[in-house]
Amino acid sequence: MAGKLLIVHGGGPTAVMNCSLYGAIREAVKSGRADSVYGALGGMGGLLAERFVRLDTLPEQELQLLLTTPGSAIGTSRDAMEAPEYARAAEVIRKNGFDFLLCNGGNGTMDTCGKIYEACKAAGTSVLVAGIPKTVDNDLAVTDHAPGFASAARYIAGVTREICTDVRSLPIHVCVVEAMGRNAGWITAAAALARQDAEIGPDLIYLPERDFDERAFLRDVEEKWAKGKGVVAVVSEGLHGPGGKPLVPPIFQTGRSTYFGDISAHLAQLVVKELGIKARSEKPGLMNRSSICWRSEVDCREAEEAGRAAVRAVFDGQTGVMPAIRRLSSDPYQTELFLVPIREVMLTERTMPDEFICDSGNDVTPACVDWLRPLMGGPLPEMVTFQRCTLKS
Repeated sequence: MAGKLLIVHGGGPTAVMNCSLYGAIREAVKSGRADSVYGALGGMGGLLAERFVRLDTLPEQELQLLLTTPGSAIGTSRDAMEAPEYARAAEVIRKNGFDFLLCNGGNGTMDTCGKIYEACKAAGTSVLVAGIPKTVDNDLAVTDHAPGFASAARYIAGVTREICTDVRSLPIHVCVVEAMGRNAGWITAAAALARQDAEIGPDLIYLPERDFDERAFLRDVEEKWAKGKGVVAVVSEGLHGPGGKPLVPPIFQTGRSTYFGDISAHLAQLVVKELGIKARSEKPGLMNRSSICWRSEVDCREAEEAGRAAVRAVFDGQTGVMPAIRRLSSDPYQTELFLVPIREVMLTERTMPDEFICDSGNDVTPACVDWLRPLMGGPLPEMVTFQRCTLKS
């Protein structure tokens, strides 16, 4: 079956989202089964407004740039969708003659993808629908990991190593680094890969899968400070106390999107106030998901292949599915793609398992590090310090 393909991006962009877009376009053209390939400009809002751009006729040199461009070349959105919008989306798809629909995104986008799939069925539209997994938070269900995460993980590991080297050079303060991740601590956990030896690496790591105790945090900092080499703590933006109570109230919330207050600034101020130690906060924020300099080559490759796999699925008559990654081995690193029903990933959040978090809740386990390491796409730059002899006993 040949036909007209539409690709829609949803949610926060990543460093490799455009790699999936490239893979989908190239696979569609290569197959000879696409009459044309379009992108919706600006996510679901673009679909509803019928803002489309033809992609398969673009010059190859422009398409190649997708592989080195972060974000989304066709734009994305977090548009709220309710029953009338899903019905409207089905009508727009029918009106414009689209035979295939690919939705690239995370939990919210997969939920939208599944609901559009159902709306199209209810409307009698024969479009074939598939999701393309994407999220820096790595909280999509079923898949071993999602494209976008590995690059975010490599970024936080790389910049944390740089920060640790800086603090080790001038050990006069505590530095609290805030990583992305609302309810899932995968990115924060990846800071553990910054550790090169006992001299370089974060001292403490706190994840949102555990209730955060400010008094215990202060005791942890005080203990590390006594070693005389400065302290680096990496924390999740979604840290909370018992019962899920946020430590810092969100500054803005709409639908599923929560814009947190600066937890790192709050904790740095707490250190100053309670311990009398100079402290500062660092919040990479959008850099954590958009950096090309720290991007993982494993992530690039898997993102492109996920786009290709989604195209192959719908061209083979599969619908209501998403390609997911199954890990066969960590050493050597081997994976395979398989199709999962979209209903199994719709708003089903995957958090870190208990075996990846240490009993004290202020670090990750060796099993977590072993799981993370193959995703980095090669080792981080090595660094050196000659200050070992200055450590206090």
